[in-house]
Amino acid sequence: MNYYYYYYYYYTTPLALLLAWTLVQGFNLLLVALIRNRSRKLPPGPFPLPIIGNLHLLGNQPHKSLAKLADFHGPIMRLNLGQITTVVISSANMAKQVLQKQDSAFSSRSIPDIVKEENFHMFSVGWLPASHPQWRTLRKIMTSHIFSINKLDASQHLRYKKIQELVGYCERSSQMGEAVDIGAAIFRTMLNLLSNTLFSKDLADPYENSGKEFKELMEGMMMDRLFYGFINERLEIRKSPNYQNTDVLDALITTSEQNPQEIDHMHIATMCLDLSDAGTDSSSGVVEWAMTELLKAPEIMKRVQAELVQVLGEGNAMEEADVARLPYLQCIIKETYRMHPPAPFLVPRKVEQDVEVCGYTVPKDSKVLINVWAIGRDSTFWEDPLVFNPDRFKDSKLDVRGQDFELIPFGAGRRICPGMPLAIRMIPVMLGTLLNTFKWKIEGDIEPKDLDMQEKFGLTLTKLRPLRAVPLPL
Repeated sequence: MNYYYYYYYYYTTPLALLLAWTLVQGFNLLLVALIRNRSRKLPPGPFPLPIIGNLHLLGNQPHKSLAKLADFHGPIMRLNLGQITTVVISSANMAKQVLQKQDSAFSSRSIPDIVKEENFHMFSVGWLPASHPQWRTLRKIMTSHIFSINKLDASQHLRYKKIQELVGYCERSSQMGEAVDIGAAIFRTMLNLLSNTLFSKDLADPYENSGKEFKELMEGMMMDRLFYGFINERLEIRKSPNYQNTDVLDALITTSEQNPQEIDHMHIATMCLDLSDAGTDSSSGVVEWAMTELLKAPEIMKRVQAELVQVLGEGNAMEEADVARLPYLQCIIKETYRMHPPAPFLVPRKVEQDVEVCGYTVPKDSKVLINVWAIGRDSTFWEDPLVFNPDRFKDSKLDVRGQDFELIPFGAGRRICPGMPLAIRMIPVMLGTLLNTFKWKIEGDIEPKDLDMQEKFGLTLTKLRPLRAVPLPL
């Protein structure tokens, strides 16, 4: 009898007390959460399931799924993706609020695990918080050595050379009656342009179907090892007493030697990785989508080719100064940016504390996505948004430089894409050159109306099936 009494007293009672204490504390936490949420108005959104939250609603085309959800829940919407609170912005007005009016509150990054594992976020201008002094230093160095007007003007001859190599590759394909993988060809062109700007050497053979291995290395974030090799090689060459600076790598190494506290070799390698990654996929995707839309709409292709012939003369080389005299070509590129933005969500942002936006509270540590794909297809602003119609920009002053929030393929605010000045110069000339040097035919017996338009979702929005087209003599 006494045994059971002591067992109950010493074991059962403490367990019961612990359970009761746990229930009380749990109730208190729930009560605090309810009171807190009542005191702040969270953005609307779909009801989350236990554990997975709203992950089941994304599918394999999240930009489309979230655009549909925003039609119901509104231009600022909250979801729980697993344990991560995610706020999605889906209108131009709301994007302006986040990217311009409250830019500083939304300037941090939501960093993927793969980036954290390699510690890239500690050295990359793409991932460092914009409030960090190192971010401002790296951004200034990148702009002054690569993307300033003076530097871009001085390197125009290099861009012209790389585009002529692209023409040479297409000419050889034309002579052999072979199709060109448009996206891959543009990828090689941009890869070699950037590698020559940085290191004065090609990474891929411009006249062969190469470059795939570098794309895979970029996706695996392993290109930094290659860049370290280039840096060490250059350090040895620079020991020569008669050596003179020749390219961006030299300029960065010199800056590092003069101000080692501002930039070291890890920063240089990571900057090269950032530039190579961002500058290749985005540009190749835009040109590939533009060519796809033109092949699907032959009458539009004929119009832009007629403009090119009138301004340049048939088959003549195109230069950057010619772009201003080609308004219809500019309209085509803007329409491509509208329908096929390179990064459908830009690069995800993060708030470091609770932020009030248009009467709603965006909770601390929330990931913030700007659905520029949805903004570009917003029927409240764009007439017939699903139709590729360059004429919509004919009398429009809308621009892509981050001031018109209906069209922000490069983002806006302090985190606007630093490579935008290069893309604005390079993409029109690549597209115009392809159109003024060749006639183009879809590979096989595919009719224009049957051309595949499926997307492959990722950080950049590419075609699911690469565009292959045959260049024909004019």
